Amino acid sequence: METSKATEESDVGILCYISQLPGFRGILKQRYADFIVNEVDTDGNVVHLTCLEPPPQMVEETKECAAKVSDEKTSESKSYEAEIGLFRSLAGDSDAEKLESLISQVDSCTGSEDSVPHIVLSPDSNKTHRTAVHNFFKQNFKFLVTDTTDGPDASSKCIRVRLDSGGHKNNGRNSKKRKERGEKPFDSRGSSNWPEHLGKFLRFHLYKENKDTQEALGIIGKMLGIQSKSFGFAGTKDKRAVSTQRVTVFKQQASRLAALNDRLIGIKVGDFCHVKEGLLLGKLLGNRFTVTLRGVIADSEDTIKAAADSLGRHGFINYFGLQRFGTGSVPTHLIGATLLRGEWKTAVSLILDPREGDILLLFPCLDVIRMAREYYKESNDIEGTLRQLPRHLVAERAVLQCLKKCPGDYLQAMKAIPRTLRMMYVHGYQSYLWNHAASERVQKYGFDQVVLGDLVYCKGDDSEKETVGVNSECNNDNCDDTYDCSHLDETSGTDLLERKNTLVKVVTVEDVSAGNYTVDDVVLPMPGSRVIFPTNEIAKVYHDLAKKDAINLTESVHSVKEFSITSMTGSYRRVFQKPLDFEWELLAYNDSNKPLAETDLDNISKTGSTNIIKQEEQGKGEDNDLSDCTKLPVISRNSIALSTDTNEGSEREVESEQVSGSNWQETQMALKLSLTLPASCYATMAIRELLKTSTSVTYHKTLNQ
Repeated sequence: METSKATEESDVGILCYISQLPGFRGILKQRYADFIVNEVDTDGNVVHLTCLEPPPQMVEETKECAAKVSDEKTSESKSYEAEIGLFRSLAGDSDAEKLESLISQVDSCTGSEDSVPHIVLSPDSNKTHRTAVHNFFKQNFKFLVTDTTDGPDASSKCIRVRLDSGGHKNNGRNSKKRKERGEKPFDSRGSSNWPEHLGKFLRFHLYKENKDTQEALGIIGKMLGIQSKSFGFAGTKDKRAVSTQRVTVFKQQASRLAALNDRLIGIKVGDFCHVKEGLLLGKLLGNRFTVTLRGVIADSEDTIKAAADSLGRHGFINYFGLQRFGTGSVPTHLIGATLLRGEWKTAVSLILDPREGDILLLFPCLDVIRMAREYYKESNDIEGTLRQLPRHLVAERAVLQCLKKCPGDYLQAMKAIPRTLRMMYVHGYQSYLWNHAASERVQKYGFDQVVLGDLVYCKGDDSEKETVGVNSECNNDNCDDTYDCSHLDETSGTDLLERKNTLVKVVTVEDVSAGNYTVDDVVLPMPGSRVIFPTNEIAKVYHDLAKKDAINLTESVHSVKEFSITSMTGSYRRVFQKPLDFEWELLAYNDSNKPLAETDLDNISKTGSTNIIKQEEQGKGEDNDLSDCTKLPVISRNSIALSTDTNEGSEREVESEQVSGSNWQETQMALKLSLTLPASCYATMAIRELLKTSTSVTYHKTLNQ
């Protein structure tokens, strides 16, 4: 198995194009600001960041809430002097003072309980006495919980005291059971005095630059003192991009989040409102993309025009992009295949072993990761490896920590990886099969007609016997692993069926002759137990490819359901996708450091709606002045010529910029695209159809050199 090179498009079944038109050169994501993503919510609204401050009415409501909480705390507060006095006689002055300090902090706490520290009582080697202390807290301080930790020496133990997650009014004994039941998808800790007329969730718009969604929310959660799982969002957005999306958080005040904007780097929050329900993965229609391709070189402008016109009219093959299979040299579908075969040890090795291609593929900092992998391979020292591995390598660290506790239990080690991440491997294999099937469908039957045996989405009034319904299945790919979430790129992070309970049928002779369906209705299955396959030659692709990998799509060789394709429902995906609201324009520019498209933050800065926007240093290097580019109108059927500034003033400006270190060059051309795609569609696949070149990171890095 070759794992030392970067994954190419052909490796994962991305083989065909719709049009036979020539492509042209263009650099994808030369700068992260060249890729702008705005979520489209379930009502069809494009999500933008428009205001960083909470509405005045919301500020007043939260002030009233805080005042109410303060009044109730004052009226309900209890003096624990008597209890502390009894505890002093039981545990001594030192521990009594620690307890008194803890209670004082609890009473003054206005935020999350996570912000209240714990205390550790003096070492105690007397088990009977420790039991008496535990019981004392159970009887007198029901809002506190205790446990026992190791003391400074082998013969002693210490009692740790901390605030219970249920607060003053709940002894917290059922908190574990609530977690096990999975009662709520969010962290339910918050103010019990929340006003009844307000929705329990604060919804806001998250704007981020060059960060994935989990990373951004992790930073915000840490600053608020709440867990990342408190947040809900509809889809994971690409890391190397500028994106805006909706997020919800349970029982938080807008003013607290807005106050973070001064300290957040590459992240902003705004457009606050209260809602009754939190966001869940898949609760979106799609994404609006603004993509700028730099360094465009074509035989003629007619070549660009013809390619763009074809993309708008015919669309593109709806492949799963390379991001689906990871940015590392070990693609996710290879790991998925080992899991489907029940080869747990091999799967662990693929995750942990050195990957030579990774260093060539991305950035020099990955040398640290390579060294950590090699160290583990040579020494088998788990502790030493964990010290070297960066914390964002969630999968690797989870596997190693499990192997430390359960040496040799490779299945358990795979299960130790967070579910949303470990399921990505099997879903990657499903996507691998789907891509190959889609390529075969185009090669055999083209892209302009429905053929006998195709699968199609039924019309609304169709009730043929051949129909089969499959429930929506959420394959949550949101993660923070080796691939640093960039494999999710511009997709929603979910693979929802495009319609819930959609009926799918096999095309008959009558359907073909009557023209009941168009090629836009054609779908192919993501393999699972509740899908049907086409009855033409395309079905053979699935089974033949799986057979080469020693996998049977109808039988499982092991009983581990989550790694069994026969235990998965399966789904359907359109073979062809047309971009919606497609617009494009050519731009001339001289400085590769200048932005060619405006972000939401740029628009806020122009309106002057807030004075907290600051020039941020992290990876920015971008000037929001667009004056150096000559905007050409959206191309019509008329030929156009590039216009550039050639006057003396412009020349002097060039010299000035060169002195300041800006990257001025000969006049170059860029192509700016704006398009909307449904959730789980890859914008990179639309760009691939346009350029007729690979979308791999390595390829586009070579264009920058």
